[in-house]
Amino acid sequence: MKLTLTDPSYLKDSVAVISELVNEARFKITKNSIELIAMDPANIAMVIYKLLASCFSEYQLEKDVEVSIDLNNFKQILRRAKPSDQLTLAVEDDNQLHITLKGASTRTFSLPIIEMEGREQRVPELEFPVKIKTNCSALVDAIEDASIVAESVAFIAEPGKFVIKAHGDLSKATVEIPSSPETSIVTPGSVRAKYSIEYLKKMMSASKLSEQVEIGFNQDYPLRIDYKVVDRVLLAFILAPRVEND
Repeated sequence: MKLTLTDPSYLKDSVAVISELVNEARFKITKNSIELIAMDPANIAMVIYKLLASCFSEYQLEKDVEVSIDLNNFKQILRRAKPSDQLTLAVEDDNQLHITLKGASTRTFSLPIIEMEGREQRVPELEFPVKIKTNCSALVDAIEDASIVAESVAFIAEPGKFVIKAHGDLSKATVEIPSSPETSIVTPGSVRAKYSIEYLKKMMSASKLSEQVEIGFNQDYPLRIDYKVVDRVLLAFILAPRVEND
């Protein structure tokens, strides 16, 4: 296996986000893409990642390969990649993942391929009557605002607007994002669900990949957030709801 990226950012930025939620990961490398489906240790959030073969300038693969590695170590290596570097991933017979960064100099790192316990994760079949597409910056700002006052946030979809609400012991925060050319909102009526701000803030880091974000949820139901770049990358998250106490 030998895969080369002339723009390392799609891999570098994605792994930086994923490593905030997952410690070890099993990458499945097929003729079409590098794929990852993983749960965080607390089983609250799922990560779905796909880096398409069309992203690569070289994509040599004789057969499907599975590579399990420590994500924190991988992230530290990818941090050393400059925007102008050519990044190559290779697996040989030594049970190591070799990462080569080629720019003004050529730097090669090797990571041990580890054994991972547990069954392969599958993406659950979920249906979302609420579908929202908006600018990443609007959602990032709303979550940052909510994090000032509380540890959880309510997502409320209403015809014509998407409302993000948080309230702590004394403080409250409300952000309304109206329907506009930048924001499309599909909802059967008023729908509300509550989610952890701690997890959402980690997921918001993926906004560096895409200008727009797609959001799907339902009443007291898991949330799905998708960041996509056509013919390049998909980074998505599924987050379990918080039970309403009020």
